[in-house]
Amino acid sequence: MQSKYKIRLLRANLLAAAVALALWTPATPPAAALALWLSVSWLFITALLLDFSHRRSRGLPWQVVSGGLLMCLIAAAPERHGILIWAWAAMLMLPQTSWVAAFNLCAALISAVMVAPQLDAPALMLLLCSLLVLAVLALSRAQQLIDVNGSIRQRLRLIPGLNLWAGEQLLRDIPREQTRCEREGVHAEVFILHIKRHQLWPTAQKLCELTYDFENVYRLNSTTLVTLIFSRSQTEAAQRRNLLLSELPSNTMSEHLELINIEPAALTVFEMSKLPSERERETV
Repeated sequence: MQSKYKIRLLRANLLAAAVALALWTPATPPAAALALWLSVSWLFITALLLDFSHRRSRGLPWQVVSGGLLMCLIAAAPERHGILIWAWAAMLMLPQTSWVAAFNLCAALISAVMVAPQLDAPALMLLLCSLLVLAVLALSRAQQLIDVNGSIRQRLRLIPGLNLWAGEQLLRDIPREQTRCEREGVHAEVFILHIKRHQLWPTAQKLCELTYDFENVYRLNSTTLVTLIFSRSQTEAAQRRNLLLSELPSNTMSEHLELINIEPAALTVFEMSKLPSERERETV
């Protein structure tokens, strides 16, 4: 599974970059050596701790850290590290939020100003024009990756190996499961769970373990999970709901709705997560 997400390749690239910077440290000024060793440490630690995860950090984006280190490297010794200014093109090619891209663009401009005294006027103009063209191409490529990743997240599993899917997949599964239930005479219910934000991923994993392999779990938002429960009758479905709730956190709130009563044509993920309050609600 790791090779699928190119974790090993990315780890190897980070380690190679760390070694390259470490080999650059001999005979460097103290300030430049400090910036180099900070960068080497960050690359090395990141490579060791790197792993694929469905969790996305809500803290400082890592592109800001790497961008800040790159700018420090150039600022510490612009006459020696000026060639690193071309690394900004690769930095801007990474998928990142708008404010992070703006930060990196400003940092790239500051880096060009610091390198400017080392160049004559024609060379500086060529540098700025080339850097501008590369920045535009890099940002265009980054936007393409953001769009691709967004579409992938809507159709692939959120956790490799578990039946946890994005909410958009539920909208595609409902019509197919309704047809199958009518054909086979199976009772099916949409079981909606409302939980605390910090309990989402542990509860999702637990719910995947408690349900059958053919019963998918869906994440509607940061506080709502949904699963489709298949059973022989309404009585059996109620027993299964109670059994599932007994294994989940005690503050879990739930709602259920017969699958056959849902109109998929007019349904959205937001509407599914905001069912009317008059629907039956159960708590443990």
